Amino acid sequence: MADQAAKLREIIKFSSQEHIQHKPRIITITSGKGGVGKTNFVINLAVALSKKGKRVVIFDADLGMANADVLLGVVPSYTLYDVLQGSKTLQEVMISGPENIQLIPGASGMEELANLDNFQRERLMQGLKKLEVDTDFLLIDTGAGISKNVLGFVSAADELIVILTPEPTSLTDAYGIMKIVSKFKLHPAVHMVVNRVNSRQEAMRTISKIEVVTKKFLQLKVSPLGYIHDDKVVNKAVMKQEAFILKYPNSVAADNILQIATNLLQGNFRPPKGTTGFINRLISLFAKE
Repeated sequence: MADQAAKLREIIKFSSQEHIQHKPRIITITSGKGGVGKTNFVINLAVALSKKGKRVVIFDADLGMANADVLLGVVPSYTLYDVLQGSKTLQEVMISGPENIQLIPGASGMEELANLDNFQRERLMQGLKKLEVDTDFLLIDTGAGISKNVLGFVSAADELIVILTPEPTSLTDAYGIMKIVSKFKLHPAVHMVVNRVNSRQEAMRTISKIEVVTKKFLQLKVSPLGYIHDDKVVNKAVMKQEAFILKYPNSVAADNILQIATNLLQGNFRPPKGTTGFINRLISLFAKE
């Protein structure tokens, strides 16, 4: 592992001389439990950011149950599996989605991808470095829960968005993610989005519950980005394999996601470290195994 890490650092050092000024914001989006609408949120946030003039790449890092391509209605010829096996580069497997967003498709059902070996990690890291010049936002859609790879992407990203719903189990699991982030000092702050709320009041109550317990028990700042109503058009768009912000642009949910994108652009955030910083943090994390 040490030899591979040293080799990769030399590659990064050489390639980082070009396009050194531009550094995309790398944001991991995760959830404590499945079924909270995380991937659908990622897709619609990507489209919203693109509508605001940003170049966005979605990296489907849910290595066991990848489905971003399904929600977008696209069929990739190649996936992350081909990159990790060495037959394709990351750029060769990327596919275009609506509003010029780009998708790095994951490999659904490939159980061996849940535990990347050293060679696979190096292939992934080299490919990510080449994205830097043409990307403003790299949105990493992880699996749910607290597996090793999920926590790796959580730790390595510049920022973290935790998706939850008002349901008690979702609140508990979201708090579990935040507890780990605080305990291991992965981030000083996290963004939070509450999905499937029936009203603004319900969203505010949910946000307040999380803020109270994190302020009392954790050394972690929670920064609410917004909320999304439980709008019936969301499921309709999913069934049509389209982003609801495009299929139903006048819906309440579309307004919500546009506001979240605005809040993300206007809010305070630490200067992005770019893919080099992201890669180095991944190397550091995996080197400890």
